[in-house]
Amino acid sequence: MQSLIENRDSVNRWLERYGVRFGVYKGGVFNEQLFPFDSIPRIIAREDWQMLEKGLVQRVKALNAFLWDIYHEKNIIKDGVVPEEFVYSSKGYMPECEGIDPEGRIYSHISGIDLVEGKDGSWFILEDNLRIPSGASYPMIAREITRKVSPVTFIDNHVADNRDYAVLLKEMMDSVNKGRGINVILTPGRYNSAFFEHSYLAEKTGAVLAFPGDMTVEDDIVWYTGLFKEKIRVGAIYRRVSDEYLDPMAFEASSLLGVPNLFQAYRKGNVAVINGFGNGVADDKGIYYFVPKMVRYYLHEEPILHNAPTYLPYFKEDYDYILANIGKLVIKDVSEAGGYGVVFGRDLSPEKLEELKTLIVEQPRRWIAQEVIDFKDLEILEGMEKVERKADLRAFVVSGADGVKVWKSGLTRFSRNPDSFVVNSSQGGGFKDTWVMED
Repeated sequence: MQSLIENRDSVNRWLERYGVRFGVYKGGVFNEQLFPFDSIPRIIAREDWQMLEKGLVQRVKALNAFLWDIYHEKNIIKDGVVPEEFVYSSKGYMPECEGIDPEGRIYSHISGIDLVEGKDGSWFILEDNLRIPSGASYPMIAREITRKVSPVTFIDNHVADNRDYAVLLKEMMDSVNKGRGINVILTPGRYNSAFFEHSYLAEKTGAVLAFPGDMTVEDDIVWYTGLFKEKIRVGAIYRRVSDEYLDPMAFEASSLLGVPNLFQAYRKGNVAVINGFGNGVADDKGIYYFVPKMVRYYLHEEPILHNAPTYLPYFKEDYDYILANIGKLVIKDVSEAGGYGVVFGRDLSPEKLEELKTLIVEQPRRWIAQEVIDFKDLEILEGMEKVERKADLRAFVVSGADGVKVWKSGLTRFSRNPDSFVVNSSQGGGFKDTWVMED
């Protein structure tokens, strides 16, 4: 117990020293805070991981097939598997992406899939993050520091080595770059919530960390202007900027975060953008409902991993069920992220429940409802004592021209509030290492 406390405190001191922080804009104010590390790892048995790995690869393949289809033949709509209005009313759907052919038909190169483990050992997918999934750097650097402050930790335990994430990223970037130029990580800057991750991954992959204004487009070719003002061609951009701000000439004209005419260079196939434009249509919480059907439709397989039981008010049967059982369900606003827009019916007064029902009746496309999964509690250190808290797992799946690979680790986030199921860092949660066992 004492060694766990010492390791926790030592790692957190080093994290602070390295500036490993998570920034949050709230109420118009930017607040930077530590993302507290807990030294009791989440342990996943080898057999369980093998099942998760197969299920994650299957799911991401289906999601990439869906994205290709939606921006090309639209067969899944024509065959009545996914309603047309669900696609075209999604905030993430970008008509400008119609007909674009990204390298290897890959849209989601880096997928962050959020899972929870039920108390019976079953795993459920809560969310697919296909736009700008973040968080891999935190377990990477925590493991790196733990090896320094407690070398025996990984000598005494048969834990899969997770130091290959940067290698997976670089191999993926190179595979879609096709030797056209350098790899770049585009950051919106110092005040982004995950700026530490941007700089850390750039260092680890050997990519150039580029800021707004560092790149220009000439004759549909992207160029990076280096320290000495030399122009270097860019072959792949791992963007950490949202779609709508990536190119002020094509989307949000007031954006100062993107690269003018980048979208045109992407459309012409002269640069790879990681993740691709238009991915938001596939990680829409309403589209999430249809992912198991995508697996069957595109891969002709049964899903290995299952969604949490989910209801769409778009369907009459689900609509009636939600309104009749709203007090025991979780209601999610499909346009929100980061733990925002999540409402537990059991926490609302009768008056607030009626207000929520009215919103669902008026805007059924805006909401989904899920059964509350009493997912597994994990031990954490609270001060000097062990307590149990809710925790999820964000798995990272890397898709390149040479295939789909799952990182043998992940970001395990936990709630520090004993009464909360919300584990997001933006909501004050912490994180711990994820040990995938070798035997």
